Amino acid sequence: MTEERPMQIGELAERTGLSIRTLRHYDEIGLLRPSARTEGGFRLYTADDESRLLLIRRMKPLGYSLEQMGDLLAVVDGLEADPDDAGLRERFAGIRDEAQRRREDLRRKVAAADEFVAQLEAR
Repeated sequence: MTEERPMQIGELAERTGLSIRTLRHYDEIGLLRPSARTEGGFRLYTADDESRLLLIRRMKPLGYSLEQMGDLLAVVDGLEADPDDAGLRERFAGIRDEAQRRREDLRRKVAAADEFVAQLEAR
């Protein structure tokens, strides 16, 4: 299996639809650290970093705060290290249930927005 070459911040931003500024901020607050840096200090990201970033991006529409995102990522990281940790599995189940509640709330809001747009188009 061949290993993919690392991406610089601009490529990762382009691939994920997020801004370079956002990626730098995520690095500063510890939400998404680059896997490596060049000798010149440029951030280098891997496919795993991209997957993590996409998970973060998917939390945004559900209204998660950066702190909540960090908490979720800590649970995910913990479960990768120890899948049998009962406490982490319980926390993960709670996070999953909360995500489902948020998704349902968002679905209701989108339905209301669709009704509003339909009313406007009918005029």
